[in-house]
Amino acid sequence: MKILKWILIVLIAIGLIGYVTFLIIDEDLPKGKQGGKAEQLADKMLDAVNDSAWKEIAVVKWNLGGQRDIVWDKNRHWAKVSWDDYNVFIKLDSKKGVAFAKGKQVERDEVLDKLLKDAYEIWANDSFWLNPITKIRDAGTERRFVELDDEKLNGLLITYKSGGVTPGDSYLWLVNRETGMPESVKMWVQIIPVGGVEFSWENWHTTSGGAKIAQTHESIFTINLTALKTWTSIDAYPEKDEFKSLESVN
Repeated sequence: MKILKWILIVLIAIGLIGYVTFLIIDEDLPKGKQGGKAEQLADKMLDAVNDSAWKEIAVVKWNLGGQRDIVWDKNRHWAKVSWDDYNVFIKLDSKKGVAFAKGKQVERDEVLDKLLKDAYEIWANDSFWLNPITKIRDAGTERRFVELDDEKLNGLLITYKSGGVTPGDSYLWLVNRETGMPESVKMWVQIIPVGGVEFSWENWHTTSGGAKIAQTHESIFTINLTALKTWTSIDAYPEKDEFKSLESVN
């Protein structure tokens, strides 16, 4: 009985610590205003990271946190998502494709459907950490200018009203007033129960074409992008064009 008593005390203590932490960290979603100031700040941030150069990239390859590798053919809307023993090729607009487990093609429809769903969600998550700034004017987005107490920063609140895996998520970009470079982002998203969790946007990589991509995001844990490479055409991609044989997949 004493052991059960101590287990109960520990569980209550953990619960109280978690609740207090929630109260301390949790922030309400800021209001902000739509209109000219928001759009001007959006333009400034896009220019700072050279979004026009990002648009010229045809193929990008990266690894997120050492867990999975992605090759994204932006022009043809294909992605190869690799994790564990799986290689999944998914057409991003139709979410159809093929999958291989330990080198053998997956034939069972229910297994294939599950792997394609997993692959799309991985791509959606990992491409956010790769370069979400390029998505701030996607269809279904709202932009609001947020006044901040910090005299060196402006706030740009992006809310995704539709599209993606979790519509309704909001991100507050903290943008350097002088340079337009994003320094961090605060999140109000479905997968994180606490509002306003902040991640840094740092360790910038500049592609050969001039696009700037942050590779390190610090918060209560660290997210790193590694093995980042880009090409401006599929012809320049040094490996086999594995998507070419899948052109019949709609």
